Amino acid sequence: MPFKKMLTELIDSVPGASGAIIADWEGESVAHVARMDDYELRVIGAYKGIILGNLRQVMAHLEDDHLQEVVIATRSGRALILPVTRDYFLVLVIDLGTVLGRALYAARCCVSELKKEIV
Repeated sequence: MPFKKMLTELIDSVPGASGAIIADWEGESVAHVARMDDYELRVIGAYKGIILGNLRQVMAHLEDDHLQEVVIATRSGRALILPVTRDYFLVLVIDLGTVLGRALYAARCCVSELKKEIV
């Protein structure tokens, strides 16, 4: 299944989702679907990649490199960051009112499908 279709299904399944992006380890977009400013979503993806990289370094120092997901909340919304492989990650941008459990479940399901396509 093409990545854009997977991302479209992800944001369609999460009320309050405004964008999803698959990015590589450098933060470059592989595929994205936006119901927000397209450029802003790509910038969010790049910066969340930096955060993920820093957290992975911390985890490596703790001798635990099994980071599964990160939720970042700001005044304007939340960003869910989920590693897909060592080289790729998914970011799902949601509104503050979005049910976090539902969004995480949908993102985890998407990551599972992405792993099948990437590997």
